[in-house]
Amino acid sequence: MAEIKDPENTIIIELKDGNVVIELLPDVAPQHSERMKELARAGEYDNVAFHRVIDGFMAQTGDVQHGDMEDGFNIRMAGTGGSSLPNLPAEFSKLPHDRGTVGAARSANPNSANSQFFINFKDNHFLNGQYTVYGRVIEGMEHVDAITRGEPPANPDRMISVKVAADV
Repeated sequence: MAEIKDPENTIIIELKDGNVVIELLPDVAPQHSERMKELARAGEYDNVAFHRVIDGFMAQTGDVQHGDMEDGFNIRMAGTGGSSLPNLPAEFSKLPHDRGTVGAARSANPNSANSQFFINFKDNHFLNGQYTVYGRVIEGMEHVDAITRGEPPANPDRMISVKVAADV
C-alpha cells in the first residue's frame, strides 16, 4: 500500500477491482479538499456512478444528487447535479492536469464546482488553469483505468465507498 503521509487529507475510494488512494492538496485548493472530505464523511459519495468516462481523457463522478440512482433516467441526468451545499469558487493553480490528477468538474461558470470530480487518464494540459486540481492518485490508478467507458456507460461502475483515511 502507498505510504499515507497525511491521513486527514487522503481519500480511499473503493471500486469493484480495488481501492484508489487519493492525496488531497489542501495547500493548493483548500475549499475543494475540504468539500471532498465533508461529502465523504457524510456518505454522500457512496454508490455514486461514474457517469461520464471518456477513453483517453478522464472518468467523471460525484453527482450525489443523481449518481446513486439505479434507473437509467437518473444515470442520464447525472452530471447535472451537485450536493445540497453551495457551489465553490475556482481555486486555479499552476498544477498541471497530469495523469492521475483529480479535478473539479463544473459548468461553464468557473465558480460552479460542487461535488463532481474527474480523474485524468492521461496528461490533459489543455485543461490547465481552467479547472481546479485538488488531488492526485497515489495508488490504484490501474483500477481507474479499468472503469467502464461511456457517456453515460450502459452499466456504470460506482464508487462503492469513499472514506477519509484518518477515519478508517
